Amino acid sequence: MELTRDKEIDPAPLKGKRIAILGYGNQGRAQSLNLKDSGADVVVGLRGGSGSRLEAESAGLEVALLEDAVRSANIVMLLSPDEILGDLYAEIEPNLRKGAALGFSHGLAVHFGLLKPRADLDVYLVAPKGPGTALRALYRQGKGMVALWAIAQDATGSAKGIALAYGQAIGCARAGLIASSFEEESVADLFNENAVVWGGVPELLRAGFETLVEAGIAPEVAYMECVGELKLIADLIEARGIAGMREVISNTAELGAVLGGPAVIGPDVRERMKAVLQSVRAGEFARTLRTEAETGYPKLEAARSSARSLQIEQIYQKLRKLSDD
Repeated sequence: MELTRDKEIDPAPLKGKRIAILGYGNQGRAQSLNLKDSGADVVVGLRGGSGSRLEAESAGLEVALLEDAVRSANIVMLLSPDEILGDLYAEIEPNLRKGAALGFSHGLAVHFGLLKPRADLDVYLVAPKGPGTALRALYRQGKGMVALWAIAQDATGSAKGIALAYGQAIGCARAGLIASSFEEESVADLFNENAVVWGGVPELLRAGFETLVEAGIAPEVAYMECVGELKLIADLIEARGIAGMREVISNTAELGAVLGGPAVIGPDVRERMKAVLQSVRAGEFARTLRTEAETGYPKLEAARSSARSLQIEQIYQKLRKLSDD
């Protein structure tokens, strides 16, 4: 692992450079504010009539129309949703300065060909490994969030310096910047989203809940056992690692984990995980994401509607109300 920290980074590549942030969502807001507090010259590019203008200006950020922000910048950071980055790039390309730097916090759009940056541009990645809210909170505490960095194009010879200085300016170099590639970052991230934390874990929770309810366990008890303890184990793993987590739980819980874990997550699950990884690497997920965007997100809309109607969600609302009363 190639790790770079604050003291090893020269901030000079950002000196005198203007940075345009396109996309004022979870990452866009946090990165904009961290850049500003680090003394960078930053502007948020928004479309006319954007509802984010007031929020950004209230936070003390300079705001400009999308095309004006891009035209004025030496560095343009694309932080809008992945599936629209192809169209966004096509829109802004005429306003990109020759030899400008184009930055991303996810490698999907570049690696899977949703856009093809102009040959004269430096193209870099700085991907904080956590949500923007945490990135901002850590920065304000004088801490940092680990990020991956990578270079896809080094047209001017300055891409690495800009990437590292950018990671430093948003506070990530305080924890460390890990060298990666657009392919590695995007494939690992998409695999996790599909098969592990965002895809696998919620399905495992739901399967456990439904198994207990079908066996005659009260839904409220099933929810508290299968879902309610998730934060407990997540906090323990964050603080101590998986081995350390097992060392502080009861012998009953630890033995249950030793016996039950491999029985549920066996070779068949691992083979299906490999199939998901192969699908991600082959670009199937990226193609489906593009189709979803082009057709109005039918799969996502159907899944959202279905999820709200599940018994596990109704029990969540019931128990949440008890907690709030």
